[in-house]
Amino acid sequence: MTARLSELESLLADGELWNVAERAQTLLKEQKDLESKLGRLAIPTKLTTDAAELIELGEMEGDSSVQTDIQATLDEAFGVLDQMEFERMLSGERDNAPAILTINAGAGGTESQDWAQMLLRMYLRYAERKGFRVEELDRQDADDAGIKSVTLEISGDYAYGLLKSESGVHRLVRISPFDSNARRQTSFAAVFVYPDIEEDIEIEINESDLKVDTYRASGAGGQHVNKVSSAVRLTHIPTGVVVACQAERSQHKNRDKAMKMLKARLYDIEVQARTAEKKLVEDTKQDISFGSQIRNYVLHPYQLAKDLRTDEETSNVSAVLDGEIDRFIKAFLLAQPGVSDGAAA
Repeated sequence: MTARLSELESLLADGELWNVAERAQTLLKEQKDLESKLGRLAIPTKLTTDAAELIELGEMEGDSSVQTDIQATLDEAFGVLDQMEFERMLSGERDNAPAILTINAGAGGTESQDWAQMLLRMYLRYAERKGFRVEELDRQDADDAGIKSVTLEISGDYAYGLLKSESGVHRLVRISPFDSNARRQTSFAAVFVYPDIEEDIEIEINESDLKVDTYRASGAGGQHVNKVSSAVRLTHIPTGVVVACQAERSQHKNRDKAMKMLKARLYDIEVQARTAEKKLVEDTKQDISFGSQIRNYVLHPYQLAKDLRTDEETSNVSAVLDGEIDRFIKAFLLAQPGVSDGAAA
């Protein structure tokens, strides 16, 4: 990485490079990523050096009180190493890309729509904990409570690599707050996550294959939103893929963003098609396809959140619904074929 960083510095110093802005921006991003990684690699070494100096100081002065500081310093070093090892699991081609996350309420009316909104809050809280940036691209509110669907763009380090484990059906069991007889209800919502592809990936879409619908954006926005059909929905007829965007005030900008979302979906479909044979073998070990139930959240008659793919579970369901889903994500990544061998290497 140090050698590549030196090479990048030489390339970026060439004034002619800036005549091709896209190329320069790509190299700048690579430089920033390398500097960040090298900076993090230096942290454990510095911390262990600090610990060694504390040990030496304690021995020279016969002061056993430094043991607490020594242990805290080493714990911090091991924490950084643990996180770095975790990120080594995220070696997919698009793992470091932003994530497009869509939540759709299942059958069941208000119950499922409320559950979809609970999942939305869970992912927003998770993104907040990670320091991710979130942009709401499209949202369809329910008539009474909750949401019918929502699409988010989530940006940050390894956003897609982490959140890809969330694709599937999420099941909630609880005493219904909408039932006057306080009966137990089961609700379902589907989550789909795909990478926001870079601009340099070429996906050809024929205009004749598109159905374009415009409609009035919902939610906040004032008179413009209420009177102008600025929201855009694109349907790719050959595949049936539908995307929508109402994040921008301009119909043109919403169409551009929706087109980017469509390209990302089609890219993801193409990648899955190319690896179908490999996935068929892996799916004999665990079913992770979209549309399968992946996790249960039980609030009554007991408290339990359990991932059905990895058997990872916790009784602290309220913490999970507040965005503490790292344990499930890590267990999923560790369970992928080949991860243990790669980690050992």
